[in-house]
Amino acid sequence: MTTLNLNKTALIAIDLQAGITQNPQLVPYSGAEVVAQTQRIAAALKNTPALIVLVHVANTPVTALHPLTDRPKRHTTPVPNYSDLVLPTAHDATVMNQIEVLKYNPGAFYGTDLEVQLRRRQIDTLILTGLITSNGVYMTSKEAYQAGYEQLIVSDAMADRDLELHHVFVTKMLPQLGRVRTTAEILNMIQTGEK
Repeated sequence: MTTLNLNKTALIAIDLQAGITQNPQLVPYSGAEVVAQTQRIAAALKNTPALIVLVHVANTPVTALHPLTDRPKRHTTPVPNYSDLVLPTAHDATVMNQIEVLKYNPGAFYGTDLEVQLRRRQIDTLILTGLITSNGVYMTSKEAYQAGYEQLIVSDAMADRDLELHHVFVTKMLPQLGRVRTTAEILNMIQTGEK
């Protein structure tokens, strides 16, 4: 795939919100770098036939998941603006092809209306960016794969708290679910895409 049919394409930006992007432990890119790369894609898609989907997660003691696991959960009190979207396009009133999806789980499909929003627009191709590579991005990608979507997963527009995990997911896990590409490659596909 070297071009995109923008009528059937959606950018899915995962968890680019205040409580996650400000984490100083993100690697190999900072939250600000992931936001900047995603914004480049969002700006290229602004007011085209494509859809921009801004996904954010609610995280409160009441809504957080609590199953027992072997890996201890970090017990922190979320900042008051934890779910506030930070991508500049989220605050641009001139963007006419953008929606928000609030989720309560790692993946953006389970328990939300994301698939309804995509199917009613006959979207079959997703451009996936965001945080965290091994959590929100991976789970959303896995759900999208199971639903039959084509995926372009943007390697330089995602980050993790664990560099080794990030590399394992980018090089081994995510390529099984879609095609891993750079922001520059995605922008080139958008530029040559069907308008």
